[in-house]
Amino acid sequence: MLDSVLIANRGEIACRIIKTARRLGLRTIAVYSEADRDALHVRMADEAVAIGPAPSSESYLVGERILAAARQTGAASIHPGYGFPSENAAFAEACAAAGIVFVGPSAAAIRAMGLKDGAKSLMEKAGVPVVPGYHGDRQEAEVLKQKAYEIGYPVLIKAVAGGGGKGMRRVDKAIEFEAALASAQREAKSAFGDARVLIEKFVLNPRHIEIQVFGDGKGDAVHLFERDCSAQRRHQKVLEEAPAPGMTAETRAAMGAAAVAAARAVNYAGAGTIEFIADGSGTLRPDGFWFMEMNTRLQVEHPVTELVTGQDLVEWQFRVASGEGLPLAQEEISLSGHAVEVRLYAEDPDTGFLPSTGRLDLLDLPGGDGIRIDTGVETGAEISAFYDPMIAKIIAHGPDRATALDRLAAAFDRSLIAGPKNNLAFLSALVGHPDVRAGGFDTGLIDRDLKALTSGGVSDATVAAAVAALVMPDRPVGEPTGWSDPFAATSGFEMAGPRRSGVPVEVDGEPGLVTLGWRDGRAVVIDPETGEEAAAAVVRGRVMRAGHDVYAIEGGRSVRVTLVDQLSRAADDADGAAAALAAHVAVQGGLDPLLVFQGGQA
Repeated sequence: MLDSVLIANRGEIACRIIKTARRLGLRTIAVYSEADRDALHVRMADEAVAIGPAPSSESYLVGERILAAARQTGAASIHPGYGFPSENAAFAEACAAAGIVFVGPSAAAIRAMGLKDGAKSLMEKAGVPVVPGYHGDRQEAEVLKQKAYEIGYPVLIKAVAGGGGKGMRRVDKAIEFEAALASAQREAKSAFGDARVLIEKFVLNPRHIEIQVFGDGKGDAVHLFERDCSAQRRHQKVLEEAPAPGMTAETRAAMGAAAVAAARAVNYAGAGTIEFIADGSGTLRPDGFWFMEMNTRLQVEHPVTELVTGQDLVEWQFRVASGEGLPLAQEEISLSGHAVEVRLYAEDPDTGFLPSTGRLDLLDLPGGDGIRIDTGVETGAEISAFYDPMIAKIIAHGPDRATALDRLAAAFDRSLIAGPKNNLAFLSALVGHPDVRAGGFDTGLIDRDLKALTSGGVSDATVAAAVAALVMPDRPVGEPTGWSDPFAATSGFEMAGPRRSGVPVEVDGEPGLVTLGWRDGRAVVIDPETGEEAAAAVVRGRVMRAGHDVYAIEGGRSVRVTLVDQLSRAADDADGAAAALAAHVAVQGGLDPLLVFQGGQA
């Protein structure tokens, strides 16, 4: 076994690798950019080395800096995780030249599978079914358009290099082809430095099913069954599960055999994934799937495979990289139960899933009950604009699919996040979607039902409860206050009797007015629909203090609530005039007059 490893990555995958390496007795070395100086993976590792400024192009993607850190610390191996240098053939070669073990496949295997056109030709020779299409060298627009006509619409234009949905366009009609081609080529050139594309037949009702493979680099390979990654948004995976819903033993055997043949064709070493597109219009068939591409690395979604097989794939990687054989033969690998994974991101579903940044004022993702949490951040961490905004992966395992989904939904209900916007509510809606529950969905589900999946918000009653916590910061909402200085009271008391007050606030920066009631010296929430004191059941969310503000958290969504200081706002008026604004807004048979004082006039 290797005695040490440098993890050439960051975030949750670095933390996850460190856990296995530590269990195996390896000394762990982290690398970090200036933005990650206080990151969780840095604190978890035995040693840590700074490798440059925050941009990944000046730190995590600079192979020489990573190799220098490995030489400095005497690392026996480098594990690239996924992303960054994980599929960089030149980096794998540089590791070998430096006498450092690259925990991954050979440079030759990475190159063979790195370009989609070459990989498809190789797979055809190995007898692996390939989607009908054109993978040739001719890139003239008229040639590609003619090939699309011969294949038959709809077709898919795909960048030869890269992945992640970039440089990919679906075309349904010949009249749309030239514009889609130009757009795909521009995006491919920008993202990968390579404008070349291929043309494939677009499979209607497609299912995205991938097979986890493992090779020893000596000609032997096995598979660890399939994962279904059909729940996607703009070709980006959102929900992954194993095994695939509706998979038959016959189809599983055919897909597994094809995946192993693909791995053996490049004498593969370590963990890899063979991605297939399958016809989802009916039952999955042994003749209804086709090779798309191979990912020559560990996948983000590998935990679902680990949970249903009981194997640690990172341990397998270390053992194969140490020169050992495959830990298990094919017949020794078995399936147990069902696992589902989602990716929790700092992104705003209400604004087209734009990344969100800032401090995580609260992150509470409870595990237990078949729940696994893989994360690289914690409360107080900064979500940076420099890197992928993943907060965590939440993975549920159960004896069957329904139990796994139920456990995942329950985990969402127990999770609390405050700070950057996040997609927790969206994920909760997706897991509860009838088609997802029934297992009868394809890659177009999220785009078709996006409006329903992103609707909803924090209720007025929960926001009001947050305001009550701000107005009476030392006591829970509804707790009697006891005696206090009447001249400093916020109770809304007047000689005429108990009143209701309108409290000016900002909710995520937007102005608003929340009505609170006052009874027996305590703040009570007023139901905005009935105008009466809200029952406890109406306030469905939770309140979390953050400095001078509070978060109202409900149904996976959170909003930051701030009291508006009218005196300060008036004093800071743009015209510079000294002003004081006194406002008493009450709701009991109507609103009191609003008095504004300025320059001695009222």
